[in-house]
Amino acid sequence: MTETPTPRPPLTILMHARDNVAIVANDGGLAAGTVFASGLTLREKVPQAHKVALVDIPEGGEVRRYDVPIGYALKPIPAGSWVHERLLRMPAARELDGLPIATVKPPAMPPLEGYTFEGFRNPDGSVGTRNILAITQTVQCVAGVTEFAVQRIKAELLPRFPNVDDVVALEHSYGCGVAIDAPDAVIPIRTLRNISLNPNFGGEVMVVSLGCEKLQPERLMPPGTIPLIDERNVADVGDSADAKLDVVCLQDEAHVGFMSMVDSILRQAEEHLERLNDRRRETVPASELVVGVQCGGSDAFSGVTANPAVGFCTDLLVRAGATVMFSEVTEVRDGIDQLTSRATTPEVAEAMIREMAWYDAYLERGRVDRSANTTPGNKKGGLSNIVEKAMGSIVKSGSAPISGVVAPGEKARQKGLLYAATPASDFICGTLQLAAGMNLHVFTTGRGTPYGLAEVPVIKVATRSDLARRWHDLMDVNAGRIADGEASIEEVGWELFKLMLDVASGRRKTWAEQWKLHNALVLFNPAPVT
Repeated sequence: MTETPTPRPPLTILMHARDNVAIVANDGGLAAGTVFASGLTLREKVPQAHKVALVDIPEGGEVRRYDVPIGYALKPIPAGSWVHERLLRMPAARELDGLPIATVKPPAMPPLEGYTFEGFRNPDGSVGTRNILAITQTVQCVAGVTEFAVQRIKAELLPRFPNVDDVVALEHSYGCGVAIDAPDAVIPIRTLRNISLNPNFGGEVMVVSLGCEKLQPERLMPPGTIPLIDERNVADVGDSADAKLDVVCLQDEAHVGFMSMVDSILRQAEEHLERLNDRRRETVPASELVVGVQCGGSDAFSGVTANPAVGFCTDLLVRAGATVMFSEVTEVRDGIDQLTSRATTPEVAEAMIREMAWYDAYLERGRVDRSANTTPGNKKGGLSNIVEKAMGSIVKSGSAPISGVVAPGEKARQKGLLYAATPASDFICGTLQLAAGMNLHVFTTGRGTPYGLAEVPVIKVATRSDLARRWHDLMDVNAGRIADGEASIEEVGWELFKLMLDVASGRRKTWAEQWKLHNALVLFNPAPVT
C-alpha cells in the first residue's frame, strides 16, 4: 500500500519585508477560511502563485511586491483577500530622463577558473556547441524547395558524415514584398546575415535564392562578411581575397524541372558537409560560451525560483569570462532604473535608454503600450501586469555589471553581461539572440511551453515542481525545488551551470533536442510591408 502524502501547511512566499502581498505556494491553491501560522485568514479561495493581501490596503493604496508598487488598489482590499489584476491600476511607465547612470559599483567578483567544455573552434575564433550545416534562404518563396532538399540531405547524405550534427534550413518570412530600402529594413537583413554566421554553423555559408526577390544574395551577404575557410571557396587567393558566396538560384536557366533545383542544392550541400565533417571538438574554456537567457509562459514563481537560479548562474558565467545576454524590452522596461544604475559606463546606460525610447516610439505607432505584453496565461499564473512581470524577469540578469548593449539583429562584440534589445516574443527574441551569436540557450517557464530551436540547444527550466512532474520529458531543470524547500537558489544555479557545460560539449542532449522540437525563425521587421 502507498502512503497518503501529508498535506503541506498553508504557505506563502514574500519577496521583500516591505511587501504587503505574498504569493500562495501550495499546489492547487488554498481555500477560503485557510488560516496561516501568522493568524491571517483567507477571505476567498486563492489559486497557486496568486497574491494574497497581508494587510488592509486602502483604495488608491500601493500594492507592493519586490519592494516596488506593482499597482494601486481600485477599491479597499481587506487583509486575506485575493489580489489580482482586476483590482489594480497599473503604474505609469518610468520616465527615461533623470535615471541613475552607472551608480552601482559592486566589488569585482572573483574569477571562476578551470571550467571547460568540448566545442568546435571556428575560423573567426568563435566556438560552436554544435556542428550544423545551415542553409540560408533569401526569401520565403524558396522555403518549400529547400525543405524538400533538406529532407533528402538528411536521408541520403548526412549518414556519410557522422561528425555533422544536423542540417537546418534557415526559413523565414522576409525577402520580398517589403520596403527593402526603408531605414528599419536594416534590422531583418542584418538579423538573417548574422544568424547565417552563428558559431554553430562552422563558418560555412550556403544560400538558396529565388532570383527575383528584393533581398538579393549580394545584399544579404556583401563581400567581406563570409569567413575565409580555405582556398576552395575563394575567387582569388591573395591578400585581398574574399570568400565566394555559394548560391543556388532556383530561377537559373540551368534548372529544368523541380528535381534539377533539388539536385543542385544537394551537390552544393555535399561540399559543405565534407568540410564540416573534418572538424572535431576540442577543449575550450567556459569563457567561449555565449548564452542567451529568456523566459516564456511566465508565472508568479518565475521571479521566485527559475529566474533567480538563472541569475545566479549568470554571475557564474560572467565570472568564468563568458558572454550572457538578457533581453525582452517590455519585460525590463519597468526596471530601467535598475539597469542603467548597473551599467559599467555612462555610454552603456545611454545605449540602453536609446533602445527603450526607440521601442516606446514603436509601440506608440501601433497605438499600444507595454501593458499589451502580459498574456492570459501570465495572469492565470498570478502575474497581474507587466510591472510585476518585469520585476521577476530582470532577476535573470543576476548582479554583474552590464557591460554592453546589442541592438536588434546585431552581433555581440564583447564578453560579460550584455543587454540584447529584443521584443519579448519568445520566437523573435530567440531569433535575435541567435543573430547576436548565441551558442547555448536557457529558457525558463512557469505555465509550460515546448519551445525549442533547431540551431542551438535550449535548456528548459521549470519554475514549479508540478510543471516539472507533469512535463517530465520536456523540462531539463526543476527550479520548483527552491519553493519546495528542497534546494537553494545557489544549488540550482550550480546545477544549471554544470548542465550547460555538458550540453555545450555534446555529452547531454536537452529534451527539445531529443524530441526535435523546433520553433520557426521569426525576423523582427518594423519596416513597412508593401
